[in-house]
Parts: sequence; C-alpha cells; structure tokens
Amino acid sequence: MKLLHYILPAALLLSACASEGTLPQSFSETKDSLQLFPDYRDIVIPPNIAPLNVQVKNPGSAYAASITGKKGQIIVNANEEGKLQIDSTEWRQLLSDNKGGELRVAIYAEQEAGWVKFPEYAITVAQEEIDPYLSYRLIEPSYELYRQLGIYQRNLTNFTEKPIYENNRSYDADNNHCVNCHNYQNYSTEHMLFHVRANHGGTIFIDNGKARKMNMKCDSVLSNCVYPSWHPKKNWVVFSSNLTGQAFHTIDKQKIEVLDYGSDLVFFDADNGTLTNIIKGKEAMETFPNWAPDGSRVYYCSAATPFLTDLPDSVHSDALLARYDSIRYNLMSIPFDEQTRTFGEPVVEVKCDSASSITLPRVSPDGRYVLFTMGDFGQFHIWHKSSDLYVKDLQTGAVRPLSAANSADVDSYHTWSSNGRWIVFSSRRDDGSYTRPYIAYFDKDGRDHKAFLLPQEDPEHNLYLMKSYNVPELTRDAVRTTPEALREVIYNDEKTGKATYKP
Repeated sequence: MKLLHYILPAALLLSACASEGTLPQSFSETKDSLQLFPDYRDIVIPPNIAPLNVQVKNPGSAYAASITGKKGQIIVNANEEGKLQIDSTEWRQLLSDNKGGELRVAIYAEQEAGWVKFPEYAITVAQEEIDPYLSYRLIEPSYELYRQLGIYQRNLTNFTEKPIYENNRSYDADNNHCVNCHNYQNYSTEHMLFHVRANHGGTIFIDNGKARKMNMKCDSVLSNCVYPSWHPKKNWVVFSSNLTGQAFHTIDKQKIEVLDYGSDLVFFDADNGTLTNIIKGKEAMETFPNWAPDGSRVYYCSAATPFLTDLPDSVHSDALLARYDSIRYNLMSIPFDEQTRTFGEPVVEVKCDSASSITLPRVSPDGRYVLFTMGDFGQFHIWHKSSDLYVKDLQTGAVRPLSAANSADVDSYHTWSSNGRWIVFSSRRDDGSYTRPYIAYFDKDGRDHKAFLLPQEDPEHNLYLMKSYNVPELTRDAVRTTPEALREVIYNDEKTGKATYKP
C-alpha cells in the first residue's frame, strides 16, 4: 500500500465554513479500495433526489467526507459507525448549483497510523429530474402468509414515506387479506387502482381521490383480472386474466416457481363497468399488458401452449408443471382503434429462443423504446436469478441488455419516469433474498448507466428492513386518498360493484 502524506492549507479549511463539518488537517493518501454501502460511486443522479447517505465499511475510528462541485462544497463527519449523513438543505443547494455538472467525493478515515484519504469518485448530476413519488408494496420475500403488508409512497426528494393502504397488522382470520398490483394512469394518481385478495376481495378504483370497489369476476372471462395497464387518456384498462399457481422445488436453489395455468387479455371500460375479451383460448397464454403512450397499441407477453388444446381442464396444471422450464414467452403487440374500441391482429415484437423468456414490457413515454425483463424460462422472473433488463428500440428494431444497470442477481419489475430519463426497478443484488428499488439513468441517446440504491436517511435501513420492495411505480403527484378512507371502502362488502360482460 503506497501512502502519500498531505497537509491541507488553511484556506481550504476555511472554504468549508458554509458546511458545519471539518476535514482532517493532515492525511496520507491510500490506494486501498473504498468500501461503501450503498455503492454510490460513479453514478448519474437526478437533481431532485434525496441525500445519498452512505456507510463507510473500511476500518476507522472517525470519518469525514467532502462533496465538491464547480460551485459549492459540503463537508460531512461521522463517528466509528461510518455513517455519513448529509444535511438536506445543503444537499439540495449543491445539486441545484451543479445541475448538469459533476461532484467530486473524497472520503477520509482515521486509522491507527493516522488519517487516510481514499481514491476520489465522481457523481454526475443530470439535467432531468425524476418524478418525485415512488410507490411500492412492502412484503416479506416468502409465500406462506400475506399479513402485515401494505402499499406505500415515498417522496424521492426527501425521506418521507407514507402508507397508501395497510392490511391488518396482526392476524385476523375474518379480515386477513392481500393487496397488490397498484397501477396509475399516465403517471398521475388522479386515476389509480389496486387489487384486494381473499377477505374483502375486489379491485379498488380511485377517481380524483374517491374510491370504489369492484368485483371483476365474470362467467365469460377466464378468471379474476390481474395485471393492469391504464389507457393513457381514456378511462379504460387492459388486464390479463390469470390462473396463477405456485410450485416448490425440493433440490433446486430457486425454491419456488410461480406460473400461470391459463391467462387471457381483457378490456375494461371503467366508466360503465363492462368487460370484454381481447384474446381468449387455450392455444396461448397472454399476460402483462402495457399500453403504448399514444394509446394505439398494447404490448404484452405470450407463450404458445398448443398441447393444452385437446386436454381437459382438469389436467392443465399437471401438463404445465411438467413443462415449467420449457415455457417461454414472446414479446407481442396488438393494435387498437380508439374510435371503434377494437383490437387488430397480434404482432411478434421479439421472438424468444430456446433459452429465454420475456415478461413485463413497459413502453417509454416517447414511444421509442420498450423495456422488458428476460430470463431463462417462465413469466415470474422475480424468482429467477437469470433475470435481466433488456430494451428494444422500436425505431431500429435493435434489442440489447441494459448492461450498465443489470447485476449478477435478479433485476426485474421496472418502471419509466414520465420524462423517459430514469428507470426504477427491483433488484436482489445486495443479498440475493430481498428485492430493493434501484434507479438508473437512461440518457437521450438510449444508453443506460450504473444503477444506484434508493437513498435512505440511515444507510443501513435497507439492510435491516425485513421486507421486499415490490412493484415500484413512479408518479408526478401524491396519492390523495387516505388509508382510512380506503379501509372503509374495502371493508364495506355490501357496496361492492359488479363488472358485467359485454361481447
């Protein structure tokens, strides 16, 4: 280890007086690798993101850091825990003053031989902001129970997290229920929905802050409505209708497999409560719909299942379980005529080979790219370590992985920001067990950049929270309905509306 000794001039020490922290008067420069959690080195960040608080893992009895831009500097001190927590007011000013520029970060540790300075790193501050609100479900990464879970909304410009809705915090056999699949129209909470499963089941639609519950089951539709996508302008939703089940491995490292025993696409007119089948049949399974931003097309995933056609329904599950690792989904699209409310002929967008399967297409707000997850097989890639993010350029037809954002572990459920410059997705890269939200810059040239973990006030919060972040969704505004108002609607089963089928 090569050490170089430095003494900071008094002028530099005085220049830090805008910040309350102090830097060591003398130090040795080391080439030892800096160990940080989260790893915020050499990333691109939004100019409105909360402070990037970190914990230094290198040995030391005290720590200091300087964050310096072309204009302004912040100095932060920490004790032996190594947690560098940045003043939010200073941070906001520094990002505002250096929008479109670069910050240089230097971290120091006091060790037995004295203070050392680790190699500096850079943080680029983008010009484009990220939508200020991120909603997600917090749930144990398991499969036995669904109590003590909820949907929450985080303000990304600070550390404020508020519940949108929580189910019962203690076990209650009469009221135990699950909530999932929260979804918004065009990045606004003006129109949103989520599902309630088990007791008090139904789909909660929220229009301008007012909630109502609907029973979405219909005799002419395969099953419950599951994965939703709002039309960008109209009060219409395309759902997949899924018969979903779980299977468990006894030897494989991936202990659980979630698969569909059947799935179709349906169209729901939320104004008059009518359901219509879009694609229905045993020859294929369709799932994960997503509207194009101009409303002219719906993207989805489809797996061919011709072997089910002549089999009775009673043996479909066994037939699909026997082939679970050979079921592969292509990326599809289907045109839509808004005037007649009719769908055209499906088109194959990306055909999978014998070792890949696509799920969760999301079209960028400018309509240029479709982002999706690819794994070895199946459609529930949150349990597949092979899962990575890919993008198709709809102008050139090129398909490529997001190499800078992906990791060696699960990278899955994803969302675009409303300006198309940011992607938020779920990843298990930290420990292989818990999904946590990662944010990546997607620049105007279509290049992805290194992803970074959702900032927290306490850097260790993500490690100590025994919950997985599930289904991250960005919005421009906050949810305007209270948890109490939603609970009243959910528990009032007598006022549940009923969707009707319209051929």
